[in-house]
Amino acid sequence: MDAALLLLADSRLPAGGHAHSGGVEEAVRAGAVTGPGDLARFLRGRLATAGLVAAALAAAACELGSTCDIGSARELGSAVIDAPAPLANARRRPADLDSESTAPEPAGGAPEPIVLWRRLDAEADARTSSPAQREAARTQGRLLVRTARRIWPSPVLETLARAVPEGAHHPIALGAAAAAAGCDPDQAALAAAYASVTGPATAAVRLLGLDPVAVHRLLADLAPSLDETARAARTAARPERTAADPDSRWTPCPDGEGAADPDLAGPEVAGDAWWAALPAAAAPALDLLAENHLKAATRLFVS
Repeated sequence: MDAALLLLADSRLPAGGHAHSGGVEEAVRAGAVTGPGDLARFLRGRLATAGLVAAALAAAACELGSTCDIGSARELGSAVIDAPAPLANARRRPADLDSESTAPEPAGGAPEPIVLWRRLDAEADARTSSPAQREAARTQGRLLVRTARRIWPSPVLETLARAVPEGAHHPIALGAAAAAAGCDPDQAALAAAYASVTGPATAAVRLLGLDPVAVHRLLADLAPSLDETARAARTAARPERTAADPDSRWTPCPDGEGAADPDLAGPEVAGDAWWAALPAAAAPALDLLAENHLKAATRLFVS
């Protein structure tokens, strides 16, 4: 395991993660989580839904950051930066981007890195139905990018910051930071899955006064599920594609030297099928908890 992954997943990373409970605070207030048993069920449900989605988005962002690193450095300061950015609180879907005036995509080649970052962030938006959760995810993502730019300076993070100035969703920011730190998409997926349960677990210790050792035992029991979730997310983030598949559109290599192998194509050459394959597991209970949390008169956590 790379040391960079440990640093990225460390709860002491000064990126504001400690201020978010992942829905546990409102679940405690509602009486849905009262002890270790309830917490274990909450964490498993969160990992299977929001955790899977976050892990896949992080893996996709890490792969995108790895493939667009050189192009990002070349495009910084160019006219593509002036393309309009998405609104922070708009309920947008990936299809909405097709009709927008964004940076042009080179004929027969790959879209510009900034366009791809905005599309991937829109995919995260489409998978986050709660406005409260979208705002929390963007707040965390903005803080993470700000911190990561100082720790792991990289054209990837600079391009993402300019592509989504209001703050990319946290999984997108995490994947970009992982790429900047030298991690691979599998590691980015694991870091996102890990964060989806450790944050709420730590919050529960503070809210309920639970035994920290007992809570860490719950996390240890989740270790196999964390690995499985990360593997599933990575597979979904880069599906196999074949030229015979009509739903798998792919384009020539950006350098123009031959066609890309569709089974190996990444976001820089793959078409809409690459984005559509990302998981979209819904968790209505988490959405309701997030919205109700905003109405609470007293809150220990931001979300």
